[in-house]
Amino acid sequence: MAIFFSYKTPSISNRISNKNKIKKWIIYIIEKEFKKSVGDINFYFTDDTEILEINKKYLAHNYYTDIITFNYCTENSISGDIVISVDTVKTNAKDYNVTFENELHRVIVHGILHLLGFDDSTEEQKKEIREKENWALKIFYSKWN
Repeated sequence: MAIFFSYKTPSISNRISNKNKIKKWIIYIIEKEFKKSVGDINFYFTDDTEILEINKKYLAHNYYTDIITFNYCTENSISGDIVISVDTVKTNAKDYNVTFENELHRVIVHGILHLLGFDDSTEEQKKEIREKENWALKIFYSKWN
């Protein structure tokens, strides 16, 4: 039961700071706020080219995305693979006028929220998950910043 980070290239690894703080934050959200246990959660940080291929292969979607979440949760244990495109995170940060780090944290918790059962298929669901992201980011920046 652990949280793992892996990277397509070392240059991507160098872009991800505060790994231990991020792990503590994820554990806090899952265990303290949602009363679930942390199983194995694997984050894989890649680029747009690879995430497009994963999106096509596993979801039959022919477009770029910032995140793809594969859910392996059981009733009380949160487990999954979360694939994040660092390229898209960087683009989104610029588009939303936020730092790369802030947008990365948002995308990370977005994946965790998917594992916790939140969806974003409808406008109402998108609003709810965005509110949860903001709530979780406030926790991160108040406790681990």
